[in-house]
Amino acid sequence: MVVKKGNRGGMGGEDAEEELKRDPLQAILLADSFATLFRPITLERPKVLLPIVNAPMIDYTLAWLESAGVEEVFVFCCAHSKQVINYLQNSDWFDQPNFSVTTIESYNSTSAGDALRLIYEKNVINGDFILVTGDTVSNMSLTQALKEHKERRRKDSNAVMTMVIKQSKPSSKTHQTRLGTEELFIAIDPDTKQLLHYEDKADTLKGTVSLDKGLLIENSSVSLHNDKQDCYIDICSPEVLSLFTDNFDYQHLRRHFVKGLLVDDIMGYKIFTHEIHSSYAARIDNYRSYDTISKDIIQRWTYPLVPDVQFFGNSVAKPERQGTYRASDVGLSRFAKIGPFTVIGSGTTVGSYTEVSNSVIGESCTIGSNVSIDGCYIWDNVTIEDGCKLKHAIVCDGVIIKSEAVLEAGVVLSFKVVIGQGFVVPAYSKVSLLQQPVKQDSDEELEYADNNSGPIETTSISNTPKYFEDELKTELSDSQMQAVSEVGNGGLGFIWSVSEGAHEDEWRHSVAPIPVDRLVEIIKKQAAELEISNDDGNILPPSGELEPNSMNDSDEDARDDDAHFEKEVEATFLRAVDENVKEEHVILEVNSLRLSYNLTATDCASALFYAIMKLALDTPHGSPGELVKNVAGVILKWNKVLKYYLASIDDEIEVIQKFEEMCLDSTEYSTLFVEILHLLYDKDVLQEDAILNWASEKEEAEDSDKLFVKQAEKFIQWLNEASEEEEEEEE
Repeated sequence: MVVKKGNRGGMGGEDAEEELKRDPLQAILLADSFATLFRPITLERPKVLLPIVNAPMIDYTLAWLESAGVEEVFVFCCAHSKQVINYLQNSDWFDQPNFSVTTIESYNSTSAGDALRLIYEKNVINGDFILVTGDTVSNMSLTQALKEHKERRRKDSNAVMTMVIKQSKPSSKTHQTRLGTEELFIAIDPDTKQLLHYEDKADTLKGTVSLDKGLLIENSSVSLHNDKQDCYIDICSPEVLSLFTDNFDYQHLRRHFVKGLLVDDIMGYKIFTHEIHSSYAARIDNYRSYDTISKDIIQRWTYPLVPDVQFFGNSVAKPERQGTYRASDVGLSRFAKIGPFTVIGSGTTVGSYTEVSNSVIGESCTIGSNVSIDGCYIWDNVTIEDGCKLKHAIVCDGVIIKSEAVLEAGVVLSFKVVIGQGFVVPAYSKVSLLQQPVKQDSDEELEYADNNSGPIETTSISNTPKYFEDELKTELSDSQMQAVSEVGNGGLGFIWSVSEGAHEDEWRHSVAPIPVDRLVEIIKKQAAELEISNDDGNILPPSGELEPNSMNDSDEDARDDDAHFEKEVEATFLRAVDENVKEEHVILEVNSLRLSYNLTATDCASALFYAIMKLALDTPHGSPGELVKNVAGVILKWNKVLKYYLASIDDEIEVIQKFEEMCLDSTEYSTLFVEILHLLYDKDVLQEDAILNWASEKEEAEDSDKLFVKQAEKFIQWLNEASEEEEEEEE
C-alpha cells in the first residue's frame, strides 16, 4: 500500500515500557449514518459504499485509520448491512498485516446510541478508542491528539472524550459552512481546551447564543467561537460506551450525549477539544459536503488520499494539466474537450465535441457527442446520449440519459433511472425507480431500514427492462405507468416531491452553488432583521469576530480558507474560459463564492489576478516574449472582470503584492516582473498612484522584501518624473 502508516510514538524514557505493554489502538467505525439526507440513493445502497472521486467513502476512512496507526477496527453495520459486509469480505481489508477489520451486524439499531450499546455488550473494546463514521475523509495524524487525551486521563479520570475540531468560517449570509452544515457555536476554556458549550442550531436569525450563568461564574475565561468545524473524529475512553448503556436517552452523539455531559453537574465527566490546522478532516454529511470534499480531493488537500495515489478501493488516474486526472484506458474523441478539475475513470468513452469540466466521471461510462457536463458526479456504467446538457447533478450507476435531455442544477438521479429523449429534469429534482415512501420518518437521524429490519414501503420497478415495447406497457401497473410518464418519452423513474417547508434545504444542501437570487433574498431579509434588532443591541457580530479577546485564530487556518477560496475562483475562471462564459456571469459566480467564504472584493481581485496569470503561464509558450504575449491576451479579454473588483488604489496594491508572490514561486515570471508591471499599467489595470504607493510602502521594508521594487526602479522613476511634469503643466 502506498499510503504510509503513521507512528503513534512520541513517548520515551519511563513511558517506553508502558508503550510495549499497551493494548492495540482500536477504532469503532459506524457504517450507518442514521440519517436520510442522501435519499433516495441510500434506499438502495448504504451511504458508506457511495463513491467519492471513484472510490467508496468507507475506503477513505479505513485507509486513513490504517495509516494513522490504528490496529483494530470494528465496523458497525445496520442499514444494508449485508452489502457492507460483502464489500469488505471481497476487498483486501481483511488481509492486511497489523490491521484487523471486524464487522458487527445489527438488524434493529436506529441510532448511534443503539450501536454503541450493542458494541459495549460485545465486550471488544479494551482501552481508549477512536470513534468515527464511515463517511470521514482525513489525513491527520492521531499522535498528538492521543498523547493529550492520555495525559489528561492520567490527571483526571473524568476526561472521557477528546473531539477533533478545525477552523471553518461560516458564511455571514447563509450561516452555513462550506460543507453545507449549520453554523456551530462552541465555548471552550482557552487554557485547558475543555468544551463548555456546544450548539449546532443556534438562533442564527437573531444572532444570539444563550450561555448558562453558572458557566461564566465557574470559568475564569471562556472563548466563544462560531468559526469551528466539528470533524466528528472522537478519541474516547471506555467509559463512553458504559455511559451510553447507562442512559438510554442518549441516541445522537452530539445532540444527546455531548450536550448531556455538558449539563450534567453530578457525574462531572468532561469533554476536551483538539484543534488541527494544516491537516485535513471532514465528514460527508450532505450533498453540498459531498461536492466540497470531492473538490478538496481533486485539489489534493487530502494527500495522500488523492486520485493518482493507489490506496484500497481506488483505481489510479494519471494527473494532467489544470487539476485533471484521466485513467490510462479512457477513450477520448479527438474533438472532445476536458476542462479543469475533472477526473475520468477507467473504460469510459467521450464523444466528439463533448465538453466536461469540474466533474468526476466513473468507470465504463459512455458519453455521446455534443454533450455538456459541468460540475457533475457521474458514477459507473452510465450512458449519456448525444446532445445532453448536465449541470451540477449527481447521476448514479446504470442511469441512461437519452438524447437532448437536460439535467438542471441540483438534480439527483438514483440507480438505473432512464431519462426520456429531450426531457428537462427540473432543478433540485430527485428521481428514483422507487416510489417516495408513504411514511417518511420526521427524525433525520433515523436511516431508512433495509429488508433486514422491515419492509420498504415503496413500489420498486427496478427489475423492469430498460426499454419498453408497446405490448409490455399494457401490462404495467398504474404506478409503473406513472414512472414511465414522469421522466419523458421512453423514460423510467419517479420524481420525488419536496415536502412543504423543505424547499430551502434542497438548495442549501445541493451540489449546485446557492443561486444568486436566493443570496439576494437572504441579504435583504437579514438587512430588515438587523434594523429591527438594532434597538436591542443583541447582535452577534460577523463570523470570526465574536469578541476580539475571545478568538484564538491562527494565521495558518486563515491561509487555509484563503487558499480554498483562491482555488474555487480559479476553477470558476477556467470554466468561464473553456465555455466562453459572459463576463457578467463570471462576476455573479465569483460574488457567490465571496459571500459563501465571507471575504472581500479585494480577496476576489487577488484570486482572479492569480487565476489570470496562472492561465497565461500554463498556456504553451517557447520564450519569455511569448509568455508576455500570453499575459497581454488574457488581460485584454478579462480586463473588465478584474477591474470590477479594483475599486480603490489599495485593491490595486493588493494585486501588485499578489504578483510579487507569484514571481517568488515562478522563475519565468520573476525575470519579467518589470515588463508585466508596465503592461498592467498600459492596459489600465493598475494606476500610476497604485504603483507609486506600493513602492513608497516598501521604503521601510527589509532588503529581502525590496527585490522587485529594485527591479522596477527605472520604471518607478519614470512614473515619478511624469507625475511631476503633469503637476508643473497644471500650475
